[in-house]
Amino acid sequence: MATPDFVLSLREKLGHSPLPLVGVTAVVFKDEKLLIGKRADNGQWQCVSGIVDPGEEPADAAVRECREEAGVVVRATRLALVQQLPRITYDNGDQVDYLDLVFRCDWVSGDPHPADGELTEVGWFALGQLGDMEQAHVRKIALALAEDDPASFSGGR
Repeated sequence: MATPDFVLSLREKLGHSPLPLVGVTAVVFKDEKLLIGKRADNGQWQCVSGIVDPGEEPADAAVRECREEAGVVVRATRLALVQQLPRITYDNGDQVDYLDLVFRCDWVSGDPHPADGELTEVGWFALGQLGDMEQAHVRKIALALAEDDPASFSGGR
């Protein structure tokens, strides 16, 4: 997975210390099918995701990631979920705390393909074809399916 230059620059100063980053997940629909890909780093099937660049609107990041990773043009239509993910420690010792913003997106154009090497396979799947996808990813999809519901979040009491 390509690490953004701004993260590499921060790592030079912070070392392996926890780094708070904003991530996006794009739950993309085309008709009755869902865009999912198999990640090159861990082999898991999930929706397209990535890191928001400094100064970038999160919805624009979701659209950009779909173009970069899967070669499709999408339109972000709704924020479905805001969640803090559990701390991740990568093999090299880097620690990251991701704030994940999940967007429902609609396909506009393009045929999905592994565009930048972050995905080894990508395509359209019916909801019944999701197989053994992790429950956290299934939850993101379920919340994005509920078209008229407000975004889900925790806390704020």
